[in-house]
Amino acid sequence: MRRRKRIMINILVVLGLTLMIWIILSIVVGKKGPEKTIIIGQSDAEQKAFIIYDPDPIYNLDEKISRSFAEGLAEKGWMSKIVTVAAAKNSEEPFDLYVFCANTYNWTPDKAISDYIRNNDDLRGKKVVAITLGSGSTKRSQRILEDLIKQKEAVLIGSRTFWLMKPNSESKTKRSNIKIAVEMANTFGKEVSENVKGLE
Repeated sequence: MRRRKRIMINILVVLGLTLMIWIILSIVVGKKGPEKTIIIGQSDAEQKAFIIYDPDPIYNLDEKISRSFAEGLAEKGWMSKIVTVAAAKNSEEPFDLYVFCANTYNWTPDKAISDYIRNNDDLRGKKVVAITLGSGSTKRSQRILEDLIKQKEAVLIGSRTFWLMKPNSESKTKRSNIKIAVEMANTFGKEVSENVKGLE
C-alpha cells in the first residue's frame, strides 16, 4: 500500500513538473523577439518581398529558412526585406509579396505572427506565402496560418512546412535535416517567383 502511494506521489510530482516546464516554455517562446532587419538582393530590384518571422529563442530555423527563401527569390531578381515582427511596424513601403514564417507552439502558429496578421488590414488582395515550421506536427498549425491569411482576403499563392525533427526529405540520407530544409526553402523561393510571374 505504501509502495503504491509512493508511486502515485512520484507520478503526480513528474506531471506537475512537466506542466510547470510546459507553461514556462510557452511564456518564453510566446514573447515577441528583438527588432532585426536583413536585406537580401539588389535595392533597385523591380520586385520586392516582405518576409516576417518571430525569432525562436531555442532554435534559429525561422531565420535560416527566411534567409534561404529570400536568396531563392534574389536569384530570380527580387529584393527581400526580412524582418522580425518587432521590426515589421517600421516598414510602410509597398511590396509585391508578403511571406509569413511561423513557428509551431502547442499545435498553433506562434502568437506574434498570428497577431500581426490579425491586426494587419493592408493584406487584402496582396500575394502572400505561408511557411510553417515545427518539430514535425505542423498540419493543424499550417491550416490555422492559412486560414488567418485567407480571412484577410489575401491571395495565398504558396504554403509549405519545414521540420526540425521529422525528415524533410523522404530519401534516406545522413545529411542534416535542417540543411535539407534550408535548401528546400531556397527552391521554394524560386518556385514562388515563377508563380508570381504567372499571376501577372
